[in-house]
Amino acid sequence: MMTLTPGCRYSVRVSPQMANRIVDSARSILNKFIPDIYIYTDHVKGINSGKSPGFGLSLVAETTNGTFLSAELASNPQGQGAAVLPEDLGRNCAKLLLEEIYRGGCVDSTNQSLALLFMTLGQQDVSKVLLGPLSPYTIEFLRHLKSFFQIMFKIETKPCGEERKGGDKVLMTCVGIGFSNLSKTLK
Repeated sequence: MMTLTPGCRYSVRVSPQMANRIVDSARSILNKFIPDIYIYTDHVKGINSGKSPGFGLSLVAETTNGTFLSAELASNPQGQGAAVLPEDLGRNCAKLLLEEIYRGGCVDSTNQSLALLFMTLGQQDVSKVLLGPLSPYTIEFLRHLKSFFQIMFKIETKPCGEERKGGDKVLMTCVGIGFSNLSKTLK
């Protein structure tokens, strides 16, 4: 079971109408799955807005067991890359969130590497985390962990069964290195 927590649409130095266009396009995708979606808008103008115009959307979904999955997209900076329509940005961000929900796991694909880093630096004890399919960034990050900390993870694939929905899951297990802050004062 999944609920959508409030998302936030933001714009800087562009028309405030961009907010409604982003929200409407994201809702057109998400309302097919759940009717009560809250997306707040934040428009900044004047001196507080900085010098670069742009807009973006951040969406968050919460599972019934307390896992937060998120997706975020922003427009390209002016003069860099192709211009992005607000409608396309809203639809693409909603589709990214639905993909994160499908992938499942305890951590979304953006933060998989952070969870693995905490496991690596943690106590010299066994740590486990259930992730969705590993992102290419996470795979490269595992290579870095092996070269920097000489630590290897046990990787078990958990195929999607009847009780679990979504994509295949990956159970990551390791023994932490027991890193501690050497600057900490002893009492």
